Amino acid sequence: MANMTPHRPYLLRAYFEWLLDNDLTPHLVVDAHVEGTRVPQQYVKDGQIVLNVAPSAVSNLQLGNDFVEFSARFGGVPQQIVLPLASVIAIYARENGAGVVFEMEEAYMADDAMIEEQELMSDDVVKAEEEPEKRRPHLTVVK
Repeated sequence: MANMTPHRPYLLRAYFEWLLDNDLTPHLVVDAHVEGTRVPQQYVKDGQIVLNVAPSAVSNLQLGNDFVEFSARFGGVPQQIVLPLASVIAIYARENGAGVVFEMEEAYMADDAMIEEQELMSDDVVKAEEEPEKRRPHLTVVK
């Protein structure tokens, strides 16, 4: 069987519409530490942030196949939010908790593994640059 695209973006759009059709307020649970995630860090707790994505709370909402993007106000300050689909953990209704927690898909695990490998490699390079060669002090006695 050929590699299939991840189903998370399709399920996310379906649950979003279903929640709105039932007059509920959709919220996203997001892993704020996934690379490429742009959220206001002062609102992140335990590595996660919950975002109200109801049409009355956000503008220019785009539920794409790779990213969720929108503008929202935090403390009165407008911000552009960017969420890679790998960072979206769940979507649920504020009123009754109806929704879904997404399972981890291979497409997103491969991205995480590649990112971790790149971070490890860059850490090794940084350590190598930070640690100068250890040489014995070179002093000569002058009389």
